[in-house]
Amino acid sequence: MTSKDPKSLIRIARSSGEDEHAEPLDLGVRVRELRKARDWTLEQAANKAGLARSTLSKIENGQMSPTYDALKKLAEGLGISVPQLFTPPQRGQVNGRLSVTKSGQGAAHATATYEHELLADALSKKQMLPYRARVRARDMEEFEGWVRHDGEEFMYVLTGVVKLYTEFYEPIDMRRGDSAYYDAAMGHNVISVSDEDATILWVTSLA
Repeated sequence: MTSKDPKSLIRIARSSGEDEHAEPLDLGVRVRELRKARDWTLEQAANKAGLARSTLSKIENGQMSPTYDALKKLAEGLGISVPQLFTPPQRGQVNGRLSVTKSGQGAAHATATYEHELLADALSKKQMLPYRARVRARDMEEFEGWVRHDGEEFMYVLTGVVKLYTEFYEPIDMRRGDSAYYDAAMGHNVISVSDEDATILWVTSLA
């Protein structure tokens, strides 16, 4: 979550360049679609988000990588959660909802501190956002401040050992099979304390 290289949990669009095979969602196109769906001008959207018009224009045109604070303002201005900025819109009515994501076939988004793989990406209007993450971060100094966003969150450790930091509780070491459910508006960050990158499953509510 920095101005040059944001390092937040939800800052999925940020790319560290370490995963050349990942094809991240075009954040600029997504923001423009969300703005136009509300029939807002660039000026109106910028005002609602508390951003400069020039900043929003650069984001939409892919001329800058926004900080986490800017993403949070954008999401709040659009009336959605930060994760929804990275959930591609799906067209058409859904009846009999089912989405199967085969191993390794989720939508990949590489970041400086995590490698996210969005699951059930084909479903629109989901009430929760499931994703698997490889935890790259090894120290809290790799984050600038706490991650906070709307909704509740469930975390399940798949491999390795992680340390869960939260705003109001002591850090907790968690191993394979351990899980945590918490208010996502409470500041939180996760680092790996394994020799290898740990992997976790996250499920974030979008309602």
